[in-house]
Amino acid sequence: MSFFRRLSRRSTARQRPAPRGKEGARLYAIGDVHGCLDLLDSLLAKIEADAASREVRKTYIVFLGDLIDRGPASAGVLDRLRTYRPEGATPIFLAGNHEEIFQRIVGGESDILADWLKFGGSECLESYGLDPAELGRIAPGEAVERIRSKVPQEHVDFIDGFADTFRFGDYLLVHAGIRPGLELHEQEQFDLRWIREPFLSFEDEHGLVVVHGHTIVDQVDERPNRIGLDTGAYRTGVLTALVIEDDARWYLSTTGAGAPGWAKESTGS
Repeated sequence: MSFFRRLSRRSTARQRPAPRGKEGARLYAIGDVHGCLDLLDSLLAKIEADAASREVRKTYIVFLGDLIDRGPASAGVLDRLRTYRPEGATPIFLAGNHEEIFQRIVGGESDILADWLKFGGSECLESYGLDPAELGRIAPGEAVERIRSKVPQEHVDFIDGFADTFRFGDYLLVHAGIRPGLELHEQEQFDLRWIREPFLSFEDEHGLVVVHGHTIVDQVDERPNRIGLDTGAYRTGVLTALVIEDDARWYLSTTGAGAPGWAKESTGS
């Protein structure tokens, strides 16, 4: 029986050593950006300053997915990050459910266009200079062709290269979460990008501490078996990063203006 499955069956009440990151390395994990380029730029500056103030280590900057949709600058975020090469650090990009839908749209799936426009696609298309209302009035197939003509191939190729998970010592980084009780190699891609329950309410150990985004929280949701980092940038104006080094962890965040009239609620992203 594997390490991953064996520990998933133990109770969190049993005392265990504090989780540790990868030996000799440091990690910064960034929650859902959702097209908020100003917050992203501000947080990256804080991350780079934080890294420069500490001893030199192998450093990873991991983006937990949902870079796009909902916020005003999806195209700008992709342009900023596709060539992002911070000195002394390796960027890692994980795919979220919004990247998945984006890939499917530009891949020609016109039947999901109307739904995408309702949950963040409209704002994404506006960032590419398209009018969502006009696209909604024409045939879906024609609308998708217009979208494909406006989205640079570099953006498509960039997203196509995103991973689903990243392991860092005793931590597993993923967009949405995992299916409790399954080994890592048994996890379905759909769950890694979309799951909420039973992952969010599961209290036993997974064998690794899961660091995730996807579900908006008022503040970082730190549990013994998982850490939720989606502080709702596009709604709240707060974008958050977790830092892990050896057995220590701390947080960096940046604030700006959230969407007008946003409501505090734990909801999907």
